[in-house]
Amino acid sequence: MTYNWVKRSIFWELPYWKTGLLRYNLDVMHIEKNMFENIFNIVIDMKGKKRDNMEARMDIPLFCHHKNIELVYDESYVAKPNVNFTLDNNAQLIVYQWLKSLCFPNGHASNISRLVNLEDYILYRIKSHGYQVFIQTPIPLAYRDLLSKWKWDTLTESSHFFRDICSNKLYTQYINRLETEYCPDNMQT
Repeated sequence: MTYNWVKRSIFWELPYWKTGLLRYNLDVMHIEKNMFENIFNIVIDMKGKKRDNMEARMDIPLFCHHKNIELVYDESYVAKPNVNFTLDNNAQLIVYQWLKSLCFPNGHASNISRLVNLEDYILYRIKSHGYQVFIQTPIPLAYRDLLSKWKWDTLTESSHFFRDICSNKLYTQYINRLETEYCPDNMQT
């Protein structure tokens, strides 16, 4: 049997690498950044910045069977209908105005109002810690009145998950709760 992975990492040459319990660590801050960008870009419908592209829509009939978001073929063009959790222009303006007026305590996060451009409807120059603050706190608040309850609950649950795993203090009952809520039965330790 042949494998695609033939290069051995240079880390295996370190004397302690074979005995380490956590050889592969995931950077939660960058995972939060990617999660925030994907959620924000899809809900706000940022053209060219989301992963909901034509290739992904062509896979929907094969895997998902959601007729309401499949590509619509006409004689002269192909239309891509909006998904039901994408905000309209008025709701997008409300989110950007809310972000423009948002203030955090000194030292908690950067000045968010400087990062919001109301003319072009864009957020720019956000640092990794800013993404972490966004995904853990204001994301559920920004969409509270704009999304349906089950969609908002999903965003809130993911926000609480990241807040819980990044907290300063870990208690056994919190870890047990996280395991029972977020780990499938076959993956629990």
